[in-house]
Amino acid sequence: MDNASAVGTLIMIFTALSTYQGFKNREFFERYVFDVDAILIDKDYYRLISSGFLHANWWHFGFNMIALLSFSKTLELLFGYGRLSLIYFVSMLGGSFLALYIHRNHGDYRAVGASGAISGVVFSSIILFPDSKITFFLLPIEITSWVFGLFFILISIFGIKSQRDNIGHEAHLGGALTGILVTILLEPAVLQTHWLIIMALALPTVAFLILIVRNPAVLLVDKYWGFQKPNWTSNRPRKPKRPSLSKEQELDQLLDKIRTKGFASLTPKEKQRLNELRDTLK
Repeated sequence: MDNASAVGTLIMIFTALSTYQGFKNREFFERYVFDVDAILIDKDYYRLISSGFLHANWWHFGFNMIALLSFSKTLELLFGYGRLSLIYFVSMLGGSFLALYIHRNHGDYRAVGASGAISGVVFSSIILFPDSKITFFLLPIEITSWVFGLFFILISIFGIKSQRDNIGHEAHLGGALTGILVTILLEPAVLQTHWLIIMALALPTVAFLILIVRNPAVLLVDKYWGFQKPNWTSNRPRKPKRPSLSKEQELDQLLDKIRTKGFASLTPKEKQRLNELRDTLK
C-alpha cells in the first residue's frame, strides 16, 4: 500500500461501504441515486454527489476504483490531498450537471457511479503527462495517454448522440472537461507546455456542447448533426393513406351522417360537398 494514494484509498473504502449499503437496502439506494425528477422537482441537489458513491454492481465499482487508484497517486504527490480531492469532487459535479442538462426532459432517467469524478482524475493526469503510457487491466495493450484521451472524448460524444447503451457517457464527458479546467486553474503552466494536447482534447468537447445547446434537435434526431435539414419523420411510422372513394360512396357517407346525427352535424365543407355531389349525380 506504500504506492497507493491516501485520498484514493479513502474514497474507495467509503464508496465500497456506500455501494454495499445500496445493494443491501433498496430504500437507501433510492434516496441517493441520481434521479432527474427528484433533483429538478424535489430539489434533491445532494444526489449530484451522493450518486457517485453508489454503483450498479461490483464490476462497475471495481473498474472505477482501479482507474482511480491507477491515476490518483501521481496527482496526490503533485497537488497534495486537498487539491486531488478538489479535482475528484468538482469533476463529479461536472459530470452530474452535464447528465442533468442532457436528460432534463427525461424525468425517468436515473444513474449511479463515480464515472464523472474518475474521468476528471484521468484527464487531469493526461494533460499533465500526455506522453505517459496507459495499460489496460488483463490486456497486453499500451497506448499513449493523450491518444487514449482523444478516443475517450470521441466515444463519449458518439455515445451521447446515439443513446444506444446504458453507459453514462454524459458523466464521462462532463467529468473529463471539468478535470481539464480544474487542472489548468491549479497548474496554469500546463497551458504553455501542453497547449496543443489541451486544445485537441477540449475543442471537440466544447464544440459538441455548443452544438447541442444551440440545436437540441441533434440529440433528438438519428443521424442528424446540424449540417442538414432534420428528417423529423424518418423514424415515425407513416399513416396509411385512405383509399379514394367514388362519388356515390362519398354521398352515401354524408347521407348516413345526416340520418344518424342530423343535417346540422355537417360541417360547411361537407354541406358544400353534398350539394356538389347531388348536382353531379342527378
